[in-house]
Amino acid sequence: MSRNPIFWLRISYLAGASLDGIAGLIMLVPPLFALNNRLTSFSASADFRYAMGMGAPLMLAWTVLLLWADRRPVERRGVLPITVLVILGEVVNEILGVRAGYVLVTALIPTFFIQTLLTLLMAFSYWKSRQMETV
Repeated sequence: MSRNPIFWLRISYLAGASLDGIAGLIMLVPPLFALNNRLTSFSASADFRYAMGMGAPLMLAWTVLLLWADRRPVERRGVLPITVLVILGEVVNEILGVRAGYVLVTALIPTFFIQTLLTLLMAFSYWKSRQMETV
């Protein structure tokens, strides 16, 4: 773990961008959403399509934002704590979905695991990059 802080920033940006791109795709393709959340009797209503249609462009834009941050990794590292806030917002939403009985917690265990790893990676990368002088 003694690699250059820029390495960790870039890994964070690329991991986040990849996962956000996948999430945006899941939001745009209802059968992928059902599969990802293990929803066996899922039917995408007009309300669902509308809500996902609002969220998917934001997810895809965040993908681009992380790729943009990767172009100047140290200078744009402030994107990482903001991204962690987005991840935490997703976790809260998923917990609400479990509490409402919409999705089983067992279906979300892989998602929670990935979100935890990504949050730790981004926090570590941000912390590591603060040890550098302005590049």
